Amino acid sequence: MHDGTDPLSSHDTAHKNPHKGIYMLPNMITLAALFGGFYAVVMAMNGRFDLATVGIFVAMVLDSLDGRVARLTNTQSAFGEQMDSLSDMVSFGAAPALIAYEWALRDLGRWGWIAAFVYCACAALRLARFNVNTGVVDKRYFQGLPSPAAAALVAGFIWLATEAGYDGLSLEWPMFALTLYAGLTMVTNVPFYSFKDLSLKKSVPFAAIVLVALGIAIINIHPPTVLFGLFVGYGLSGYAVYGWRKAKGRPASVVSTSTDEPDERGLHD
Repeated sequence: MHDGTDPLSSHDTAHKNPHKGIYMLPNMITLAALFGGFYAVVMAMNGRFDLATVGIFVAMVLDSLDGRVARLTNTQSAFGEQMDSLSDMVSFGAAPALIAYEWALRDLGRWGWIAAFVYCACAALRLARFNVNTGVVDKRYFQGLPSPAAAALVAGFIWLATEAGYDGLSLEWPMFALTLYAGLTMVTNVPFYSFKDLSLKKSVPFAAIVLVALGIAIINIHPPTVLFGLFVGYGLSGYAVYGWRKAKGRPASVVSTSTDEPDERGLHD
């Protein structure tokens, strides 16, 4: 007796709509980046601010890898994009704000927690704006300071200060100013170069490899000083580009009318 269903049709449908799981490799990297942010918070609560800042920088390295690994292995997914964004909010939003508050801002009373909250809120706004503007922003530039770079400014300052023997009590107002600067710069329309037009698959001159080796050697001279200096330069570079565009009469905003998807969609900030 035939019940009206076509067994072949049902079989074809099952093959056309297979059960989708979660890709392991890129999400493991994202979880490791999330752990770096969580570790940073725990170390700050225990007074180990040197280790807390290292946790932020490790999370930055891992965050730069998950999207690239997903594309190289063809394992991109909507789940991975959302997971990456949530991980960024913890590692580059909440964690730097809490570390800065525990290290120096606590002693400023309400001004301290206001500065920490402004940074945290701006990181959330920055990530949300990035997600919805993915298709209309010039892929060569970020709209506002990327959240990992903002976190590097905050964490790098604390790392450098602790290495030099300073405590938060003596640097509470500089920490206050830097936290506000990093937070508010994230939500500006100032263009920051994204390096997304640099392809790792293209051949480069031999001198480029030599420069990379030289850069690694320079960083190893004193990592806190060199890394903080690099991110201070990057944190100011957007305003230099903004001023140069204004002076040339060019549009200063990086939002364009292009609907082309950036090459690195899913690599949040």
